[in-house]
Amino acid sequence: MKEKFLKILLNPKYIFGVYLIISVVTAISKYFRGDYAINNYLIFKSVFFNTVNQKNLFIHYPDLFFDLNHYGVFFSALIAPFAVMPDWLGISLWNLANTFIFVYGIYKLPFSDSKKAIFGILCLQEYITAALSLQFNVALTGLLLLSAVYIYERKEVKSVTAILVGVFVKIYGIVGLTQFFFIKNKAKFILSGLIIAVLFFVLPMAYSSPKFVIQCYSDWFQSIVEKNNENQVLGNMQDISLMGFFRRILGDASISNLVFLAFGLPFFALPYIRIKQYQHYAFQLMILASSLLFLVLFSSSSESPTYIIAVVGVLVWFFLQKERTPFVIGLLIFVIIFTCFSTSDLFPKFVKENYIKKYSLKAVPCIVVWLRVTYELLTKDFEKNYSLNK
Repeated sequence: MKEKFLKILLNPKYIFGVYLIISVVTAISKYFRGDYAINNYLIFKSVFFNTVNQKNLFIHYPDLFFDLNHYGVFFSALIAPFAVMPDWLGISLWNLANTFIFVYGIYKLPFSDSKKAIFGILCLQEYITAALSLQFNVALTGLLLLSAVYIYERKEVKSVTAILVGVFVKIYGIVGLTQFFFIKNKAKFILSGLIIAVLFFVLPMAYSSPKFVIQCYSDWFQSIVEKNNENQVLGNMQDISLMGFFRRILGDASISNLVFLAFGLPFFALPYIRIKQYQHYAFQLMILASSLLFLVLFSSSSESPTYIIAVVGVLVWFFLQKERTPFVIGLLIFVIIFTCFSTSDLFPKFVKENYIKKYSLKAVPCIVVWLRVTYELLTKDFEKNYSLNK
């Protein structure tokens, strides 16, 4: 019985199946809680209908939903098939599609089946947090994984497509370009990227108009600038990042993102000086882990559902380790408890409100892991010290 249980537990097909079931269950549970619970989906749905009707995508529509849309006009093409369905079905299939991309990204990683299964188990809590928000973060994480894997597999067109979907929906996809130096056929990547970018740009014009789409990009930029300013507020649900942590510890919301980026960007870029390590897939994947963490830790828009991106970065780092020392295992436990479960009932409400939320403590374990990842990128031999199991 025990062996049969372990066989199921260490089979990624079963674990990924659980993910797909949870995606539908979470969506349906949100639907039956009413419009307030599915507000994000109502915003997404409106992107398509507002594009068709050529109405501003980035203003309030209080009679339909609260909050604002911050996804690009290209997103209207992705959400269209779901938007025209009854909400209960559209939400379910939307969550299912996002989850499929996510688990396929994990499946494509060069780890053994047992590692992929454990990978899925360890990020399940963070996945549920993201899935309950009905946001694009789940699919975006999968796309970033696929963009890196496809570069290693020399499938440049697939890689740049994954990157551009992320860019045209949420800008975040641009971090996929951190793998650019590992591309063998850069000309093919760039040329196909330009063609696909043009296609993505003009696609919404087919059911709106060129003038409207061009205006949307101007409005989108303005909405992102305004959102960044709104996020830099002490104690809110945004800015759960390295920047937010220090702003809240120091009690000064006015500290500019540029102050942190002036340190963070050079520190992030420093490992690229190790050109001889480029040939090792483990080095490429460690850069991916660093990118996923950096994306969340240096964004004032980071919130709890965004952390599926960072936690996957942590797990890529962890499963690359050939020797899992007590220190490495301790860091993983630190992340699981204080990042993944910090917003759950594991912590009393008093602690969550007065410490975890107030000081962006959810970010702290990921900050520590990112510093560790950068140290390894700068010092380790990726031919000898890291493990890949295909």
